Amino acid sequence: MFTRIDRYMGRLMIVPMVATLAVSAMLLLLERMLNLFNFVINEGGPVTVVWQMLANLMPEQFGFALPISLLLGVMMAVRTLALNSEMDALLGAGVSHGRLLRVPLLVAGLLALLTVWLVGYEQPYSRYAYERLRFELQSGALGASIKVGEFAKLGENITMRVDGSEDGGQKLSHVFLRAEEKRYGTVVASAQRATFLSTDNPDVLLLRLFEGVLVQDKPGQAAPSVLSFNLHDIPINLPHLESFRARGKQLEFTLSELWNASADPKRTEELQRQAQGTLHRRLVQVAVLLPLPFLGLALAVPPKRSSTSLGIFVGIFLLLLLNEFNKAGETAVQLGAAPPWLAIWTPFAAFCVMSVGAYLVLVNKVGGHPLTPLFALSNRITRAALHLRRRVMRLVRR
Repeated sequence: MFTRIDRYMGRLMIVPMVATLAVSAMLLLLERMLNLFNFVINEGGPVTVVWQMLANLMPEQFGFALPISLLLGVMMAVRTLALNSEMDALLGAGVSHGRLLRVPLLVAGLLALLTVWLVGYEQPYSRYAYERLRFELQSGALGASIKVGEFAKLGENITMRVDGSEDGGQKLSHVFLRAEEKRYGTVVASAQRATFLSTDNPDVLLLRLFEGVLVQDKPGQAAPSVLSFNLHDIPINLPHLESFRARGKQLEFTLSELWNASADPKRTEELQRQAQGTLHRRLVQVAVLLPLPFLGLALAVPPKRSSTSLGIFVGIFLLLLLNEFNKAGETAVQLGAAPPWLAIWTPFAAFCVMSVGAYLVLVNKVGGHPLTPLFALSNRITRAALHLRRRVMRLVRR
């Protein structure tokens, strides 16, 4: 089924594809990582939550990285064949450009199926898990540690401040605590050290204080009582945590759920438009993989007696431009400014026509190249820059 040419083309594609996918995903996650670290630290949560949140963002980032990895994989493979004169040898032996696209088109189809699973089903659930972690951090359900140097509320009537924290909040130092209860009155305590201990009741924590002073002012008591202690335990009732909402936002819907929601008469027109915008944007995100092999082959071949990489930059620019049009089209559909076929599918159709048209120019026109005018402009700019550099060097030498 696969000849030696197909296997060779696959080997040339696989390395730049995997490298681009890994680098692109890591760069996208790195931007989120810095924001997540700041968010988790400000909320007083454990740093390990950052890795869980990044893991839930990976399906979304891989969905954006797959198209650019496929495009660069095809372009680098074709460029290698062209610069080594292997493409001329293959064409001279009767192997057509279309024959070279067999493996890239097969890979594009497999990646399209993978993208359907990623953006259509895996991403909605991982996005919901990500939002759940954010909610639990903000509500304190993850056991956020006490912030050093700040007053923190523990339960309804307890205020606490610490000047030092170690082992993720397990060891506290220089502790101040104030509690109010109708039965026991107001209790103010300070201690050199403190730690939290679990109890048999999951709704109650035990705060153990070491080496401190406790002042208690009971109702009807003439004067507050003062007590010095080496060890004192204070039970703390955990506040009732609000339950996280059910999965229901557009980014958390699967493709089938978006399809049903976009035509559900029980939903408002605004919610239907939001579902339509997200649905068609995801469908284009899947379909864009199919014309990329044609665009990659057409732009990766440099002109004769040249090794310019201009075609690679043009291909990446066009793909990123389509992605921006796709996002803007989704917003336009959700706002009711344009229907999906105009705001989302028209730019995609133009991209497909451009990709196939560039391929046909390369294949059918002898010595032709879709970027010939751009190459000519680039050569003129390069010659002008070199001429200007020579003139500047002459003036400097004088």
